[in-house]
Amino acid sequence: MAKILELRDLCVSYGAIDALKSVNISVEEGSIVALLGANGAGKTTTLRTISGVVKAKSGQVLLKDEPITNRVPYKIASLGVIQSPEGRLILNGLTVEENLKVGAYGLKGQAIRVKKPDGSYETVKMSKSQLIKYNFDKVYKLFPILQERKKQQANTLSGGEQQMLAIGRALMASPKVLLLDEPSLGLAPLVVRDIFDIIVTINKAGITVLLIEQNANMALKTANLGYVMETGRITLHGSGEELLANEAVKAAYLGT
Repeated sequence: MAKILELRDLCVSYGAIDALKSVNISVEEGSIVALLGANGAGKTTTLRTISGVVKAKSGQVLLKDEPITNRVPYKIASLGVIQSPEGRLILNGLTVEENLKVGAYGLKGQAIRVKKPDGSYETVKMSKSQLIKYNFDKVYKLFPILQERKKQQANTLSGGEQQMLAIGRALMASPKVLLLDEPSLGLAPLVVRDIFDIIVTINKAGITVLLIEQNANMALKTANLGYVMETGRITLHGSGEELLANEAVKAAYLGT
């Protein structure tokens, strides 16, 4: 598979503190890639730098071999790189439906690949309004509970439902690359399992996923490829299976 996202020698500093130190990550189109590490390792900084929220000191972020380093966030989002942030950041005071509409704010009419009933695909040109309706249908099919509660105030949802809303809001932007920052944080084990099932479903629909996750066991079982970050550096990478079997990873992240 071709690379869709690549970080080359990416460095980020907060004043005198080097947060990222020559980080190299490669994400193949159609894959799930997990980024593991302890709190403070630089994982969230990595996603925020990809999104343009944090500026790189040096190095490159490439989308399909085209540099997008330090572009403003809305321009990066318009290229299909969409982040679902840590902590969900649900917009209180808005309904579920209104939160989802916010995710579609920057959409433009475009041609998209649509799956036909026979399983084949066709390219269909849609206006912005048609695309928003199409994305609403996809999100509600993926998260039926959000459709049931679309007129409900978003802050009254459970933690798991709010995480579904955060992911759904990101999907409303028609991502090509979905950046997920701690999607299972604070959720009950059964809900965590549901969230990871949803991530797999999203990926099977053709969306590439770069995932930060404290639950290393679930992340590596789901991911095609994993990277381990320590104090701003990538110290280890390999397939999900390889990292699950790695003794250092077991000791540091799997509790075995």
